[in-house]
Amino acid sequence: MKSDATKQALANALKQLLQKKQITKITINDITEACGISRMTFYYHFKDIYDLADWTLQEALHAAIAENRTHDNWQQGFLNLLEVLKAHQSLILNAYRAIDREMVERYMRREVEALLLPVVEEQAAGIKISEKGKHTVAIFYAYAFMGVVMEWIQRNMAASPQEVAATTAAMIHGDFRNSLENMSRYEAKKA
Repeated sequence: MKSDATKQALANALKQLLQKKQITKITINDITEACGISRMTFYYHFKDIYDLADWTLQEALHAAIAENRTHDNWQQGFLNLLEVLKAHQSLILNAYRAIDREMVERYMRREVEALLLPVVEEQAAGIKISEKGKHTVAIFYAYAFMGVVMEWIQRNMAASPQEVAATTAAMIHGDFRNSLENMSRYEAKKA
């Protein structure tokens, strides 16, 4: 089995097992038996189950936003991200409740920043603003988005991904450029 195929088989086995039990109750033996590989092969790819869970989510989330990092399509990237989270609901909720909320927040921060940094960069065109100023604006919005996502997860992902994405888009419509212009004015006063 090729390396990527093996990793994917392990990820699929984990996702199937999570439909039946909590991540803290799943063993490496459970996973390797489910996909017919040895424990040694598991350890060749991952250090533990949480490393496998981390890889599984990283791969899915990164693919969700890959092409949606512009002002015109960031909303689709955000919706894709929410849909991936919903599709991996058992893994996300298990991680959120049983392992470590920081792990879930780390995924979100990484992916939301990857989604928003290019949008902020694009919207900054023609505005006299420092790299630090752009980064500050991007981080502000990244944490706002993370707050929305973490609240959604805390509420067991009850609202649809479409509803969460549309509500978020409505709240911040036009705000990227406005925030960058405000930051530019602030930096000019400080100088």
